[in-house]
Amino acid sequence: MRKFARELGADLGQISGSGNKGRILKEDVQAFVKRVMTSGGPGLGIAPMPEIDFSEFGEIETQPLTKINKLTGQFLHRNWVTVPHVTQFDEADITELEKFRKQLNEEHRHEGVRVTVLAFLMKALVSALKEYPRFNSSLDATGENLVLKKYIHIGVAVDTADGLVVPVIRDCDRKSLIDLANELIEISGKARDKKLSPADMSGGCISISSLGGIGGTAFTPIVNAPEVAILGVSRAQMKPVYRDGEFVPRLILPLSLSYDHRVIDGADGARFTSFLNRVLSDTRRLLL
Repeated sequence: MRKFARELGADLGQISGSGNKGRILKEDVQAFVKRVMTSGGPGLGIAPMPEIDFSEFGEIETQPLTKINKLTGQFLHRNWVTVPHVTQFDEADITELEKFRKQLNEEHRHEGVRVTVLAFLMKALVSALKEYPRFNSSLDATGENLVLKKYIHIGVAVDTADGLVVPVIRDCDRKSLIDLANELIEISGKARDKKLSPADMSGGCISISSLGGIGGTAFTPIVNAPEVAILGVSRAQMKPVYRDGEFVPRLILPLSLSYDHRVIDGADGARFTSFLNRVLSDTRRLLL
């Protein structure tokens, strides 16, 4: 129960237990977090939302939130109000990467392998985290110490019928591009089939939220605390780029990096996305 309360940021000393002999149950922790969230949180001075009868204005339909919706909402609200967010935007030229990706898929088509841009992004993040290890860290519970991680586990946001989940792929620094591509297919399938275990969604170092398959030009993803950064990816588009005195068509991928400003300053945020840009623009750098 202590671990569950710690993950939600709940103080057990402020929770009254409803179990036998006053024992604190999981439901007590969840109810406490819900009260804090709806009241704006301790010390925030935010007025509660007014109760409104929307049927006064017209016909309505009430749909209950899914369990995933509720839990995700609690986590995201906590992260948004407790983590000072900054988002750095950049663009990566993935023209050559896309050619290489299609070539790989053609070479491995009889094996059922499908390499996506997401697999390349994971390899690029491995290189970036090694170059900038502060992004692969977390603040401890006191907020006074930085825990630097020697492993690289990457969370990948998956859109399911019941809501957003973020399964984690472990030891990405030890896996090939093909390994990552296959594991992405496997973990995404588990997510959509509701077969993820709590262990499948824990231990991440940094997360990727990709909306490239849907659309948009940029967005501000919310940091998945206790991680200190999250990479948002929008849809790649062909754009004219000025090179050697003329405009040439290039495939440009928008990047949106949100980070915890308590740990990462703006200069390092810009350096991180610039590094990602260089790596993605030249796939040979993924071998370094």
